[in-house]
Amino acid sequence: MGNLGPTELLIIAGVLVLLFGAKKLPEMARGLGRSMRIFKSETAKLREDDYDDRPATVETVTQTPAQPQPAPAQPLQAAPAPSVEEQARQLEEQAAKLRASADKKV
Repeated sequence: MGNLGPTELLIIAGVLVLLFGAKKLPEMARGLGRSMRIFKSETAKLREDDYDDRPATVETVTQTPAQPQPAPAQPLQAAPAPSVEEQARQLEEQAAKLRASADKKV
């Protein structure tokens, strides 16, 4: 199923040219390439965020009984992320401000 020969590829290319026209195909390919780059960068950012959210590992150190044990470090509490509704409200406010400033310039 995944093995496409040259004949099948030519048929697919011919159908695409008939459907979209020769002038639109390069534009569509550029748009697809941009979309793929954006998608890859966003997924990479998500992976980095997931990696950054992991708790740091603490190495155990053997100490002699005469030394007091230090108190374990408290994990840092990150501020909770705003909800989707809150983010949407903030974006709408920003859009309204931008529209107002654009209207003043015109």
